[in-house]
Amino acid sequence: MNLDEPSSFELLDPDGMLARIGELPQQCRNAWDLTSDLDLPRAYREVQRVIVLGMGGSAIGGALLEGLVSGECAVPVVIVRDYSIPTFVRGAETLVVASSYSGNTEETLIALQEALERGTLSIAITTGGQLASLAQEKGIPLLRFDYRSQPRAALGYSFTLLLGLFSRLGLVRDYSADLVEAVEVMREWQMDIGPQVPTAQNAAKSLAERLVNRLPVVYGAGFLAPVANRWKTQFNENSKHWAFFEVLPELHHNAVVGLGIPTSVRDIVTVLMLRSDMDHPRVRVRWDITAELLAKEGVTCETFYGRGKSKLAQMLSLIHFNDYVSFYLAMLNGVDPTPVRTIAFLKRRLAEAEVA
Repeated sequence: MNLDEPSSFELLDPDGMLARIGELPQQCRNAWDLTSDLDLPRAYREVQRVIVLGMGGSAIGGALLEGLVSGECAVPVVIVRDYSIPTFVRGAETLVVASSYSGNTEETLIALQEALERGTLSIAITTGGQLASLAQEKGIPLLRFDYRSQPRAALGYSFTLLLGLFSRLGLVRDYSADLVEAVEVMREWQMDIGPQVPTAQNAAKSLAERLVNRLPVVYGAGFLAPVANRWKTQFNENSKHWAFFEVLPELHHNAVVGLGIPTSVRDIVTVLMLRSDMDHPRVRVRWDITAELLAKEGVTCETFYGRGKSKLAQMLSLIHFNDYVSFYLAMLNGVDPTPVRTIAFLKRRLAEAEVA
């Protein structure tokens, strides 16, 4: 595959994942507008904790929200990627947000049923499915959006709808100005990394070429830790490629000890460090030391910074950049970025197990 012949992408991308990637800035804008008229009962503004239920592409929206607002949110936010909810999740002081793109995610549906039995306040975010039906049956507020894609390609909705919800509830400040900046930054960077820009001038294409036959390990810290997770999952799902992520400073207490062995892995790993000028001062020192350790062990390392002044802009710009990288890597790997056949297989086997 020659990345400088984008007309050939259609052969491997019949479902238009590249187009969905390009729509991320507008997704965020549309999602924010969907929450502008959101009117919820007063009790929803008085909750003492928020639980976000979700899996995969829907869960990452909650993780990004937690990373962004953890330093200012008036209540704790807990992300649950499972069938069960913690024991403390009960009563009207707890708000449970069930997020499922399809509306049919079994873990989310089962966990929501348990939350309802415990008398929590709840909100559903979905395009339809069983979750929308359950919300209508139980009288649960429903944030419904219409966007046809794989769940991971609807991140602008799963993340920005949550941020808009928190803003409307008064749990965080108004992020309108930050969102405007983030959308502008993404659109500007898109002009440099889109499919028509040659590899020689395209940072996303050139990174994808450097990652062919290599193992990406993404490092993130603070509000960029969930962005590192997103990079990892996009490599997995779009590129059909092994990838992992680690979080600083935690990785200084374990992962750095295993940098050298086995040498066969060390020689194919590329560490991708996601940094920000807003990182904690001690974390900034740790980044520099980490680069020294990697160089000492002969591990390839590259550093990336988000664009923009706000945390939101830096998060979304890095996400948007990697969406393109993962797409170009899919092209170089000779795979269709849209289908996730392994997940489809898992769902079929789980359905068969239920019948048995």
